Amino acid sequence: MFHHEGRTVVIARRAAPRRAHAVNPHDRFMHDDQWNAVDQYLVDLLMPADRALEAALAASRDAGLPAISVSPPLGKLLFLLARMQGARRILEIGTLGGYSTIWLARALPAGGSLITLEINPDHARVALANIERAGLSRLVQLRLGAARETLARLVADGGEPFDYIFIDADKERIPEYFDRALQLSRPGSVIIVDNVVRDGAVLDAASTDPNVRGVRRFNERLAAESRVSATTIQTVGAKGYDGFALALVTEGRDA
Repeated sequence: MFHHEGRTVVIARRAAPRRAHAVNPHDRFMHDDQWNAVDQYLVDLLMPADRALEAALAASRDAGLPAISVSPPLGKLLFLLARMQGARRILEIGTLGGYSTIWLARALPAGGSLITLEINPDHARVALANIERAGLSRLVQLRLGAARETLARLVADGGEPFDYIFIDADKERIPEYFDRALQLSRPGSVIIVDNVVRDGAVLDAASTDPNVRGVRRFNERLAAESRVSATTIQTVGAKGYDGFALALVTEGRDA
């Protein structure tokens, strides 16, 4: 600004270009540490020590199963959602070592039942032992084989619909499992699909990862399906950065 012939002249200066925020390569590790600490804090407060669940994780680890069971907070959420919904018939696609199976089976009322599907016989043996140790064998039926085949048989059997379906299996085939879940459900059924954010990789339309591609196809399928009302929640914690989809089967899409 200066004065010229009795007038004040203001000269606008071009703002300097904003510098992109530099990404600290240690940020992610710091976040992971904090997520783990918060998870442990919440577990200590809200989830008392549980011998059956801890033994299931230990047995799975000792048997060399991949460490991909749901986290304790998510296991508790699965339990609470099943209880709130009053689920009497639960279907789980992907048993692994039976950790989530135990959470779900504990939510069942008297007379309830759970069918869990597992393709790997070694995983199935560990899971059955864990389920028996938890005192839940009378409620749980494990069906061994490829999910696409066991699901087709369930549809062909024409039994009662499931109230609650949890999908936590190979992500490449999630769209197919979701379609089968719809065939096996009813209005009011709940369908939960885990691991649908993939550390943010779900944003990458050019990804060649079959798991990411499967999840993206599922998300598109979910968005186009008029028989459900759905949302997806991002999660962070001891299992890193991911998320799950939650769908309520309805007679039509709501607003």
